[in-house]
Amino acid sequence: MRIAVTGSIATDHLMTFPGRFGDQLIAEQLDRVSLSFLVDDLQIRRGGCAANIAFGMGCLGLRPVLVGAVGADFADYRSWLERHGVDCDSVHVSEIHHTARFLCTTDEDHNQIASFYTGAMAEARLIELGPIVDRLGGLDLVLVSPNDPDAMLRHTDEARGRGIPFAADLSQQLARMPGEDIRRLVDGAAYLFGNDYEKGLIEQKTGWSDEEILDRVGVRVTTLGPKGAVIDRKGEPSLHVSPAPELGKADPTGVGDAFRSGFLAGVAWGLSLERCGQIGNLTATHVLERVGGQEYELGRASFLERFAAAYGAEAAAEVEPLVKCHYA
Repeated sequence: MRIAVTGSIATDHLMTFPGRFGDQLIAEQLDRVSLSFLVDDLQIRRGGCAANIAFGMGCLGLRPVLVGAVGADFADYRSWLERHGVDCDSVHVSEIHHTARFLCTTDEDHNQIASFYTGAMAEARLIELGPIVDRLGGLDLVLVSPNDPDAMLRHTDEARGRGIPFAADLSQQLARMPGEDIRRLVDGAAYLFGNDYEKGLIEQKTGWSDEEILDRVGVRVTTLGPKGAVIDRKGEPSLHVSPAPELGKADPTGVGDAFRSGFLAGVAWGLSLERCGQIGNLTATHVLERVGGQEYELGRASFLERFAAAYGAEAAAEVEPLVKCHYA
């Protein structure tokens, strides 16, 4: 299955605040917040939603096509992704901008405050899917993940116009996009991804109810953090997929991206939605156990062992012949 993953490619600057953000907020003065957090850790990691998702899919043995815009400083990052199974031949390189930067501070409850500098990402709106379709002989699915808003709209419109199924993942861009644009990105999606907060925000900003959204998308996937995920389809009962137990919690950055990696791997393998959600949950758990969205390793034997422990031997037997993890 040929899957193009469009979206941000960035460098993550991850900081840790040894306290709770909520303790620093005064309820009566939220209209004039002025805070500075003294952090005790800084780690610089490879990131960006599309790059994280493509990395995870590559680690599971697929060859996703990464589509996004970067700066001339991308050379080492490109080599890293290609070594992990990602097709980077459709990445646009800016002549004037640096690769985007994501700056995020996490408190001890894993709440996050973040800023994002777009840099070269603004040029993603220049990328057309047509040449990618020609190069690969077609596309089976286009994931439209957080990116330059005009790029997200362009890729959605082009996929729709070319009859290519697309998945909508608005997440970080929901806050700045108007309802009209969100409706344009969601309508007709084969898959709609979001967490439980984003689910409500999509409904609020589009003016569509949950039922109306299910009329317009094929599958709605809502991640619930430590409670797993819920998968909804029109006319079908909700399917709750329990989480995969973690070995520890290091940092939540990139967890949602990894879920999408595993879920889409399951889609590519033709598995049931329940199995897709289970693979997504376990892949996400690996990210939670590390600092950074691409610092984990997926060993085939350990992945299948953990999968069986979380979801049973029968589920693991179904997945076993398909999983071809990057690491032995």
